[in-house]
Amino acid sequence: MSINTSAVSHVRLTVTDFERSRKFYDDVFGWPIAMAVPDDADDATREKLGFLFGGCIYNLGHCLIGLRPVGDDRFDEDRVGLDHLAFAVDNKGELDSAAAHLDALGIPHEPVKDIGIAYILEFRDPDNIALELTARK
Repeated sequence: MSINTSAVSHVRLTVTDFERSRKFYDDVFGWPIAMAVPDDADDATREKLGFLFGGCIYNLGHCLIGLRPVGDDRFDEDRVGLDHLAFAVDNKGELDSAAAHLDALGIPHEPVKDIGIAYILEFRDPDNIALELTARK
């Protein structure tokens, strides 16, 4: 028997500085927030949203991406766990626009690369998590 799945439901990224990471993801992607603890939340609300661990969840429509603050460790794709996280875009033109957007934000990135079956744009978040935008040919 195998488990039949159809899509990724959600991914939660652990980050060292939640406010810094939230600003990065807000500025780069502009995803809507699905859940976050309101600044003026009462104790009951904070307890109910305790599963957020002081972070937030973005709604991409087809998938949720969460940010969870943790200690002061730094991401390393050469350790067991996550290598990188890739997001699909429709075409190479969108990658070129994304590269210009990253430039405007002062976020370093690799040039758009042709890897045969797709074009990719690689960059990193403030915790060094490797991110990629991919446009299939």
